[in-house]
Amino acid sequence: MGQTTNTAAREVEHEVEIDAEATTIYGFIADVTRWPLMFPPTVHVEQRETGRGTERIQLWALANDEVKTWTSRRSLDPIGLRVEFRQEVSAPPVASMGGAWMIEPLALDRSRVRLLHDYRAVNDDPAALEWIEQAVDRNSRSELAALKQNAELAAARSDLLLDIDDTVQINGAAADVYDFLNEAQLWEGRLPHVARVTLTEDVAGIQVLEMDTRSKDGSSHTTRSVRVCLPHRKIVYKQTVLPALMTMHTGQWLLEPGADGVRATSRHTVAINEAGIGAVLGGDATVSDARDFVRTALSTNSSATLAHAKEYAERARR
Repeated sequence: MGQTTNTAAREVEHEVEIDAEATTIYGFIADVTRWPLMFPPTVHVEQRETGRGTERIQLWALANDEVKTWTSRRSLDPIGLRVEFRQEVSAPPVASMGGAWMIEPLALDRSRVRLLHDYRAVNDDPAALEWIEQAVDRNSRSELAALKQNAELAAARSDLLLDIDDTVQINGAAADVYDFLNEAQLWEGRLPHVARVTLTEDVAGIQVLEMDTRSKDGSSHTTRSVRVCLPHRKIVYKQTVLPALMTMHTGQWLLEPGADGVRATSRHTVAINEAGIGAVLGGDATVSDARDFVRTALSTNSSATLAHAKEYAERARR
């Protein structure tokens, strides 16, 4: 996997074979709303425009451990099993980038996926080109491995996925609720379940949040998240350092203003780490036990955060 030319404009190709039908694989690639759940580098995706066979998206993703955001135009071909993409607004050091996902049926339930990229660096800088090459290679390998895992397990283990929502009505302004959620560096003094917190925001609206969270039994665990903050409507995040019971955790704080104030929702999507259940909950514990444990833990902390945000915003209004 991975071949490049030696010119300033690079072309590279990665591929993987997957034991799944081609149409199933195409569905994973075509539906960008599922990418944060499936692809480790992807933090958040928003569809800016949709049309007949085309869409314009903004994507936030990790590249060599840095968070980058860019806007792309995609062309979707479900008959040809191909999705082409071209960045409209790239993030330095990328000057331009495009490519395609191509799916080739090998048998009824086996397919080859090829991921093509072409790119240039700003000012054709050799060091920048090397940085891009490393990021593309790292992310392509990670995405193809995740695509293979998800496509092959799609029908088998849906019980490992868990969605959790908690909502509260707040008689206050969305901006005040947003400020409370956005200013996570203050949570150690504001939230009783937060034992330690550090937050960095080198680029406005893109945060890296590391936090030690207390559990009911007195223990604590460390998580690290990348957060995309979109005033004053939502904050989305993806954990990059996870508790032992999870293999994936994405979340959102959603704010919906109305005549009576603002409706605030905490939303989690979690993949249970089946291999970690015994170590955390005991040898006899089941996936169902793990689901209940995770739901209780996340819902308890989210509800507490929403309650404190409600108090903060309603006090600000008074």
